[in-house]
Amino acid sequence: MFQSRTHTCGDLRMEHVGQQVKLAGWMENVREVGQNLAFVVLRDFYGTTQVVIETEEMMAAVKGLNKESTISVEGVVRERDSKNPNMPTGDIEVVPAKIEVLGRCRHNELPFQINRSREADETQRLKYRYLDLRNPEVKNNIILRCNVVAALRAAMLAEGFLEITTPILTASSPEGARDYLVPSRKHPGKFYALPQAPQQFKQLLMASGFDRYFQIAPCFRDEDARGDRSPGEFYQLDMEMAFADQDDVFSVLERVLPPIFAEYGKYNTASAAPFARIPYLEAMDKYGSDKPDLRIDLTLTDATDLLAGCGFPPFEGNTVKAIVVTGFSGTRKQIDGLCNEVEVQSGNKAYWFRYDENGEIVGGIAKFVQPIKDQVVQALGLTPGCFVGLTAGRLPAAQKTAGVLRNKLGAFCPGHMDTERYEFCWIVDFPMYEIGEESGELEFCHNPFSMPNGGLDILKKAAAGEVDPLTITAFQYDLVCNGVELSSGAVRNHDPEIMIEAFQLVRLGEEDVKAKFPAMYNAFTYGAPPHAGIAPGVDRMVMLLAGEDSIREIIPFPMNKNAQDVMMGAPSFVEQKQLDELNIVCTKQEEE
Repeated sequence: MFQSRTHTCGDLRMEHVGQQVKLAGWMENVREVGQNLAFVVLRDFYGTTQVVIETEEMMAAVKGLNKESTISVEGVVRERDSKNPNMPTGDIEVVPAKIEVLGRCRHNELPFQINRSREADETQRLKYRYLDLRNPEVKNNIILRCNVVAALRAAMLAEGFLEITTPILTASSPEGARDYLVPSRKHPGKFYALPQAPQQFKQLLMASGFDRYFQIAPCFRDEDARGDRSPGEFYQLDMEMAFADQDDVFSVLERVLPPIFAEYGKYNTASAAPFARIPYLEAMDKYGSDKPDLRIDLTLTDATDLLAGCGFPPFEGNTVKAIVVTGFSGTRKQIDGLCNEVEVQSGNKAYWFRYDENGEIVGGIAKFVQPIKDQVVQALGLTPGCFVGLTAGRLPAAQKTAGVLRNKLGAFCPGHMDTERYEFCWIVDFPMYEIGEESGELEFCHNPFSMPNGGLDILKKAAAGEVDPLTITAFQYDLVCNGVELSSGAVRNHDPEIMIEAFQLVRLGEEDVKAKFPAMYNAFTYGAPPHAGIAPGVDRMVMLLAGEDSIREIIPFPMNKNAQDVMMGAPSFVEQKQLDELNIVCTKQEEE
């Protein structure tokens, strides 16, 4: 045991009564109840213990100390007269003979109460993260993260994977997000990039003859924050398998993840293997999302033929999606609130009506639906008391808005969402290509290194105009849990001929591929094995296990939403000498 203590503040029980002990920790609270009587709560990493001050000497030792000072306490353990069943050490207390100050807190007022830090402003929490982490509730999330990472590592090693680290300084690569660039001092005008993912390196390991690779990989992307995404850096369970296909990847994760969710998850119920497999187009049509929350029993119905001609202007010429909810008891104010939230989140309006207990169409757009009430009731299978949520627009917009509405209704309506469980599914058969919103031309939809369904033959038919490229699907897949995308993966395109053909459809020739991905292209020309992989996000996984809504709650030192570390003051200005060494000239500078 550390020399400043014989026990931790979570150790002592009735069997220690009468023993001489030495504890050390933070002085969480002092409650004076008399001239020489006070109760001190001492806290360390492991728990809390009550210390009873009963002498003038010991009262003088703590009298001038601010809360959160660190002290050591030597004394005798005795049974408490008034036990606290809410404390593991609540049956005992320590009567001190000596108190020593180890680290004085020099602030009379703390930025927030330690045990209520989660109620404080987030900027304050991040600025004083070292205080926030003293809160046992916050600390426990970090302990959970540590245990989950250890369990993932052990499970992957048991599956025969080798843990191999890949470079942090590498070349910039077009992988979908902005790179963080690092200037090279020795090579003026050239830059390294922090890896958005170890994608190319892990595929090169497969070409090098390694059979199964994994690492808890740091990834760096210059992108905006959101609830399930941390700006700057994040970690993923990166894995790749040689001589493997989609089913091989699925079977590994279906063995690795359920035991970890069962042991460490907040909820006791989780999907059993095999997880449901839902094609992308079906997911969008049925749930309005490629990351559906299957805890919600609501689904989308296409109501275009039924309602597009009802006379309601937003429906005319558009796709219309309907969501029927039984047992809905929301008020008009609550419905308006839900619709407003949907519009804020999706950028599109939601509409509604109700089929009341008297068999009448009421509320919302009822006057447009009433003339065709019988057809609507029959087509949507309405029963008295039903609520019908509606969205409209071009197909993708109508689907995505309905997906947002479905989530809102599921969370709001009792009986339509089982919140106390983990529900996994695989989303498969993603489109290989899409029309770019900005370019208006054919682009890769997700990972350009994925193997297309149909291989070289389907690509050649697309190039010849015999097949619409937008109908080509890829061996790409996402793992989704409770509406959160845990990871994306794919069967890789390991054949240079297929790779060239795939890139030519987006107007990139062989020379472009060689220039952008020289190492991987060349490695594949030396005989690469078929391989496949995936990379579940560790941060998102722990967020789900902890039952948190924000990813920042499970990261030890997170950045804020603007990608700033307000505790360390990053990003920061640097001295001109450093810029000169790196041959960098700043053309624009943020105002301080």
